[in-house]
Amino acid sequence: MDKQLTIYTGANCHLCDQAKAILYPMLTEKGWRLIEVDINTDAGLREVYGIRIPVVALPNGEEKGWPFTAAQIARMVDGEGSA
Repeated sequence: MDKQLTIYTGANCHLCDQAKAILYPMLTEKGWRLIEVDINTDAGLREVYGIRIPVVALPNGEEKGWPFTAAQIARMVDGEGSA
């Protein structure tokens, strides 16, 4: 399975910037990539995530919305790797 975590973001989203700042070091250490998806590029994404960003999603569809810690996401990633 592809080791990538998706983060749904938006323009001028300071919470998204904070989320990415805590995610990048942890994911790099674990060998995962962070894929950024700007919800403003798709009306469907805006409808689903508009007031919830940032939201991270694993390849299996499991999601976690802000606020979250690097430790919480690390547990999700570790669980995904063992599935």
